[in-house]
Formats: sequence, structure tokens, C-alpha cells
Amino acid sequence: MTTQTIRFYHQGAIREVAGVPATRTVLQHLREDVHCTGTKEGCAEGDCGACTVVVGELDARGALALKAVNACIQFLPTLDGKALFTVEDLRAADGALHPVQQALVDCHGSQCGFCTPGFVMSMWALYENQPADAGLPTRDEINAALSGNLCRCTGYRPIVEASQKMFDYSQYPRVTLDRQAVADTLRGLQRDDTFEYGAPDTRGAAFGSSTFRAPLTLDAFAALRAAHPQARLLAGSTDVGLWVTKQFRDLGDILYIGNVAELKTIERDAQTLTIGAAVTLEDAYAALAADYPEVAELWTRFASLPIRNAGTLGGNIANGSPIGDSMPALLALDAEVVLRHGAKTRTLPLDAFYVGYQKTALAAGEFVAALRVPRPAAHLRFRTYKVSKRYDQDISAVCAAFALHLGDDGTIQDARIAFGGMAATPKRAAQTEAVLNGAPWNEGTARQAMNALAADYQPLTDMRASSAYRLKVARNLLWRFHLETRNDAPLALLDVNVFAFAAGMPGLSGTSDATVAKESP
Repeated sequence: MTTQTIRFYHQGAIREVAGVPATRTVLQHLREDVHCTGTKEGCAEGDCGACTVVVGELDARGALALKAVNACIQFLPTLDGKALFTVEDLRAADGALHPVQQALVDCHGSQCGFCTPGFVMSMWALYENQPADAGLPTRDEINAALSGNLCRCTGYRPIVEASQKMFDYSQYPRVTLDRQAVADTLRGLQRDDTFEYGAPDTRGAAFGSSTFRAPLTLDAFAALRAAHPQARLLAGSTDVGLWVTKQFRDLGDILYIGNVAELKTIERDAQTLTIGAAVTLEDAYAALAADYPEVAELWTRFASLPIRNAGTLGGNIANGSPIGDSMPALLALDAEVVLRHGAKTRTLPLDAFYVGYQKTALAAGEFVAALRVPRPAAHLRFRTYKVSKRYDQDISAVCAAFALHLGDDGTIQDARIAFGGMAATPKRAAQTEAVLNGAPWNEGTARQAMNALAADYQPLTDMRASSAYRLKVARNLLWRFHLETRNDAPLALLDVNVFAFAAGMPGLSGTSDATVAKESP
């Protein structure tokens, strides 16, 4: 079996690694192999943020892009050709603390200290990515940067203050990474062809070996997928990583999508927004929000920034989870998926893609290549809402999306309603849509549609919510949508979103508090 070493930049030098399983995590390598124990292990599932590191890679322009990610669920071979930065990298040669670290000390933002390195790296990514002439980041930007760090021993205020104080140039001279030097080093690490890494099975060499393949072109990826239909497709590892760290599954051969430049593109024409399958969730939601600002809140509340920096919209779609937050909005917007097998492509409506619980219409050897979303239309009224027990980084109890195309006379010409968390798949509400189509958009129609939801969904009871609660929330979200989009005196955001009122968050589109959603209309 042909194999290559994993090559990446770390602590000022090029590192080469071989002989470890393809599913060895970056965190395991740091703590157990090179003894960089500043990075901590907490949840091993990408939630707590104790393991946060920063990965640098060349963007489409050849410049260095820095992103905070969770080391506990990233597989080591995905670092090939990239740079890895940990809390140890921030220490100056004379032992002085970095401004990020000093600010946390001065603001008393650390208590037991276990979670502090993860906070430091999230803050360092914010520090490095903030333009020097842009001033201080806003509170919303700080909250987003820290959304993947759950521990709050000292409360929010000291950590937020430290995130502002680290930019105090009068006290701390700006200390920034030599991005050009790192970018020049990474250029020398880039592959000319598919990266193949052969490694022993996670259970040991006696069980055989698996191969991690990372092609560079779409044609090469399609050919490998057709030739190895049983290989595990890997994108951001934000779900597949847990199969290893929590379920201890053997993934077998792995086909990595993350190096295919053609699948990282975002294109627009007059009719369609096309998002490649390897576009990160952060970049994909930025593109969606440019056309549909109503997804702004869902964007910030989809997992955390480190998860959105790693995970992909294509992966979220292909996963087929009934609680995937992307799908209701995309179903309501009449999105399509582009599927490819070898040299052939086909396009399916997204609502025909899901055929059962975590089952899709993908054939053997086929993969999701792109998502196509219609551009905004005149007279479209669209909203999406997420209801969960926690504001940041939580799984939805109910996720809803509503899209109505109104005629000139105010009647509903095309209604598309979709929910996550209400069925075995992300699902449209066919009976409710039938009530709406052809009817005027008024209070009577909205109440009839609310009652029709019971014919569309019989949700389960689980640890997140009861069946009755989910159905009531679904009805009341539809009522809220009516209040926001009715022709006569629609309610403003501050009248329907307690978080927008309390935190001053302009641009949010939907409720984020279950207590608001469950109030009876």
C-alpha cells in the first residue's frame, strides 16, 4: 500500500507523522505524542471548547486564513498542508505573556484554569482576525467568538472585558503572527496530487489497515468515490468525529472532501445561489444571509463558531439528521441538491432527498456536490426560528421555517413550511400548506393552518421536549410568523424577540427562547 507522511507546520517547524491510525485526533497527538498538554480534553465531542486550537490554511487567494476549531474531533491527517497553533505558541521568547493571556489575568477571567487555554485560543483567533484599523470587536462578535467555550467559572463579564482589553494598544503593543512567513511555508507543503495516508486499524496492526485519501480535484474525488463506494466520506468531522470518540467505531477507508477546491466555491447568477459541498458552515451561512438576512440568528446559533469553521453545509445536508438546523430553511426556500456519481450529475429537490430516518436518496458511489438555492423573489415572506433550552450551541427541540409567496391581491400563491425535530426526517407540512395555498394571509387563515399542523406531524417525546410541547411550539411559531409578516401592522423584531430587546441585536430574524414560543396566541 502506498502511503505518505502527514506534514504540517507546528511550533515554528514542519512536522511529519506516520504510523498512527487515520482517526487519531489532533488532541491525542498533542497531549500523548508531542506532550503539548496546554490543550485540554473535556467533552471529546466538540462542545466544551477546552481543546480549542487554531488551524491555519491557505485560502483561495493564497493568503493565510486562521480558524478556531475543536482538536478533540479533528483527525490528524486533515492537518496535512496546514498549520497548527496551540496555547504554547503564544508565549514570547522572553517568557512574557501574550496580550490575550495578560488581559485574562488582569481582568480576572480565569478561575480553576482548566478551560482557560481554550478561551485563550478562541480569543487569539479573534485577535489575529480583527483588522488593526477596525477598532474593538462588538459584543456580538465577542459572543460569537466565545460561543464554543462553555465554561464560565468567573462569569461572562471578566472574559468579555478581557476580549476587549487585549486590544488596548496603549498597554499592550499589538503582537501578531507573521502570516506571510507561515503562508510561504505552507506553499511548500501543498500536494500536487491526491494525498494518501495508510495506517493501522484503530484496534491495532493485527486487524489490517485503512487508507485516508484526500484528492485535490473534483474529477479525482468522483473517481475515488465511484471506485470505493464503501469508504467513509469525511468533511468537517463534526459528526463523524464523534463516531470515533464516543462510539469507538472503526471507520475503515476514509475519503476526505476538504482539499477539493472546486467544492469550496460559492457562485451566484440571477436565479440561483450555488454552494459547494465543502464550503464551511460559516461561509455558507454568510452567503445565505447575504440573500436572506432572515437566517442571521439561525447562523449565529448553529452550534458554535469552531464547529461552523470546520463543518460543512454539504455534510449537514448529507447527514440526514432530523434535527439538522439547516434543512427547514432550505426546504422552505425550495433548495435542490446536486448529486454526482463518476462523471454524471443529477439534481434532486431537497424534499425528495430524505427517504427515512438518517437515510437519503444517495446511490452507492454517489455524493453531494453542491446545494442550489433560488435567489430572493418579490413578495416573498420568509422566517426561520430555532427553539432550544440554551441560546448558544444547543440542539433544537423545534426548528421551523416558513416561506409564503403572495400575489398582488394578497393571497398566498405558494406556501412552503418545514420543520426539524418534528418527524424522523426534516419534513414539509403538506396539509398545512394546502390550507394556506389560495387563501388570504390573515388571522383566520393563520389559525386554520395552526390547527392543520397536527395532521402533518406526530412528534416524539425525548429528553429535549415532549410531543405535546413540540406541537404547541410549532403552532405558536406559525402564529408568530403571521404576526411578523401580516399585511396589517406587522410586529417589529423588538416586539417578538426578547433577546433582541435585551441585548440590542439588530438583524435577528426569529425567536431564540422557548418561553416566548410557548405562550398561547
